[in-house]
Amino acid sequence: MILEIKLPSPGESINEVQIAKWLKHDGDYVEKDEEIAEIDSDKATLALTAEADGVLKILVKEGETAAVGSVACTIDTEGKATAGRSKQEAVVNKSPVGSEQLAKEQKPETSNLIPETNKSYATKVPSIAAEKMMKENNIAATQIEPTGKSGRITKADVITAKANSATQQPINPTTQQPKNSRAERREKMTMLRKKIAQRLVAVKNETAMLTTFNEVDMSAIMTIRKQYKDVFKEKHGVGLGFMSFFTKAVTEALKSFPAVNARIESDEIIYHDYADVGIAVSAPKGLMVPIIRNAESLTLAEIESTIIELATKARDNKLSIEEMTGGTFTITNGGVFGSMMSTPIINPPQSAILGMHNIIERPVVVNGQIVIRPMMYVAVSYDHRIIDGKESVGFLVKVKQMLEEPVKLLHSGNDPMKILLGV
Repeated sequence: MILEIKLPSPGESINEVQIAKWLKHDGDYVEKDEEIAEIDSDKATLALTAEADGVLKILVKEGETAAVGSVACTIDTEGKATAGRSKQEAVVNKSPVGSEQLAKEQKPETSNLIPETNKSYATKVPSIAAEKMMKENNIAATQIEPTGKSGRITKADVITAKANSATQQPINPTTQQPKNSRAERREKMTMLRKKIAQRLVAVKNETAMLTTFNEVDMSAIMTIRKQYKDVFKEKHGVGLGFMSFFTKAVTEALKSFPAVNARIESDEIIYHDYADVGIAVSAPKGLMVPIIRNAESLTLAEIESTIIELATKARDNKLSIEEMTGGTFTITNGGVFGSMMSTPIINPPQSAILGMHNIIERPVVVNGQIVIRPMMYVAVSYDHRIIDGKESVGFLVKVKQMLEEPVKLLHSGNDPMKILLGV
């Protein structure tokens, strides 16, 4: 029987998707529920799985775009004889007892050939993170010794291969590219990258965007982290980072300046009595902004746990549409890349975004004395159609105050720090 595998819909309003990568080859034997392809849309990446055991026939090539619901491939559930080596390998992998006997039967007469009994569909197939690193460092799969499950190449394998190549002798100069090479290469934009480009241009054209800046003395936060990081980790099982403090400070400031947490829809302004905070994450296929729901009601530990969960999903391209839609405010941290100052761009339909930057020790004046303090520049970009200058500046000053005096994040309590940290 020929079973048709159709392209799934990642969400409403998405009419077409792109085959980002086939994990199996045409003619391979696949097993039910095995991942056979990665699918890209302008909002998310999802996996295409086999719905039955059989032989795969690919109809939509890698990199091609097709309509949602169209047939991407077929599986011949009775095509065992044409499966060839792929099915035999699957049998070997699933039957350790008979693997040695089958390997002997399949052993080629030519002694120079390498036996295939230990390989599977994942052999030498890199993970998404590993593939990105391989491209950046121009490392081929043949240079890597895989250690992942079923022979898959992991990010750690690429790092090891990179280190090994650095210790090897230099290549003969005669085999290198010309010194003044002007080579070019073309890569098709992913659907996600095209959508990001469209949205960024739309923001510049459709909003009255301005940016205001301030600086934050991070001494108090850094002291708290140093003093309580061990007990916090022991109590909650997550590290105590900067993002949870910024998220909490933002949610408190949004209560005082609701316009910063609002959006324009037609000729109306919609205000929110909750804060769904988006956290911008750099993922292999572009910028992702997963949402922390009702961040105003979460503790620091809950915020840290949610950030770790969402960031991991983003880097593994496993975020769902629901996890990336509906935010009311966004925080982006360029400081992790070494950014000193920038003007973040609004994430529509939101009206504002907070940009964090790197922490640098600088001389500042405190009580008439010049002292060295760990300082961070912060910036808030906002839509001037809905947020006035007074509100934007007031909001940023409120965030600054909350960070420089974290006790203000609390409304009561005998031991403010322990209540804040939940320890």
